Amino acid sequence: MKALILILLLMPFMVLAEEDIATLRSADISIEPDAPRMGNEENKDMKRKRNYPMQPPTIPHKVSGYRIDLNSNKCLSCHSRRQVTDSQAPMISVTHYMDRDGNFLAEVSPRRYFCNQCHVLQKEVKPLVGNYFEDIDTVLKNKK
Repeated sequence: MKALILILLLMPFMVLAEEDIATLRSADISIEPDAPRMGNEENKDMKRKRNYPMQPPTIPHKVSGYRIDLNSNKCLSCHSRRQVTDSQAPMISVTHYMDRDGNFLAEVSPRRYFCNQCHVLQKEVKPLVGNYFEDIDTVLKNKK
C-alpha cells in the first residue's frame, strides 16, 4: 500500500522528467527516426593498442561474409595454430585451446569458437560524444 502511494505521489515528477530527456537521437522521443547508416569497416590490417589488461584484440580487417557457425569458422583459416605459418596472421591465444578446467585441447575450445563474441570490428565513424579516455600507461606517465 505504501509503495502505491509513493508511486502516485511521484507520477507528476516522472511526467515532467520525460520532457527533459536528453538523447543522441536528434529527434523527439515520440518519433522513431531512421537508423543512421553504418560506417565503413576499418580495413587497415594493423594491430591496435589495447586499453586495458586482457582486452581481446579488435579485428583490424574486413570480415563481411565470414561464416562463423557450428560447422565452420572462417577466422581459423588464417589464425589457427596450423595456418599461421602460411597466412602470417597472428595465432589465436593458447587460452583458446583450453577447456574450462585448464586442460589443453588439440582443437579450439568450443567455448572460444565464436570469435565475434569478444573480438569486434572497428568502424570509421565520427564519435557521438567526446572521449577523453586515457589508458593506465598514460595516466602513470602524466602522474610523474
